[in-house]
Amino acid sequence: MFIRNESFYTFRRSYPIITALVFIHIALFVWIHLLPGGAWVYATGVGFNLAVSQGEYWRLITPVFLHVSIGHLVFNSFALVIFGPALERMLGKGKFLFVYLLSGFIANVATYYLGGLAYPYHLGASGAIFGLFGIFVYMVIYRKDLIDPANTQLVITIIIIGLVMTFLSSNINVFAHLFGMIGGAALAPIVLAKARPFYAFAVAADDRQVRFDPNRWKKRRFTKGIGKKILWVGLGLLIAIGILSRLF
Repeated sequence: MFIRNESFYTFRRSYPIITALVFIHIALFVWIHLLPGGAWVYATGVGFNLAVSQGEYWRLITPVFLHVSIGHLVFNSFALVIFGPALERMLGKGKFLFVYLLSGFIANVATYYLGGLAYPYHLGASGAIFGLFGIFVYMVIYRKDLIDPANTQLVITIIIIGLVMTFLSSNINVFAHLFGMIGGAALAPIVLAKARPFYAFAVAADDRQVRFDPNRWKKRRFTKGIGKKILWVGLGLLIAIGILSRLF
């Protein structure tokens, strides 16, 4: 569910929404830091409660696509690549994008109302990503048919780590993380109504169709051990990048 072993080509064809979101992250980061007009893009799109109160309502969604440092960019994009694919496949492209953007919007609305007009600039995709975590929380509690015990343990571990980092780091938008997750969990009953487990999907040989894979369990036996090691190493790097991006 969270182990990525696709080639870049297969990943791009299988998860076009996630690929597009990561591309937007990178493109805007490069524009802001290296290209002409970058300062304007940052100033216009960053979350700023005082500006929202004066009618600049686009700032309730544009911060989802902006990142302040390379560590911040890598942390959020890597998290999206790990935890997003299962949901994009289970929900479908439209519902996945809907939940992602609405969770980010809810996170920024909560920041506006709870943070007040004096709240500092804020940006990043973490509110939307925590919305995805909220869907997994709902699955763990109410839709156990969609997630197996091993992935349930992994989800719980990651969410605990994410919440601990949220409250321990001084410059994290706590409102965005908490209400992004709450927003995703609230939307989960709607978007998961007709969902099937992730293991019921597989990419066909020509990468153009999705079908049931009857040999999935046999394949998992060969990749389970090494896949778990790679996943845990990746998660360790993710956490380290997240901590360092807050320190420097």
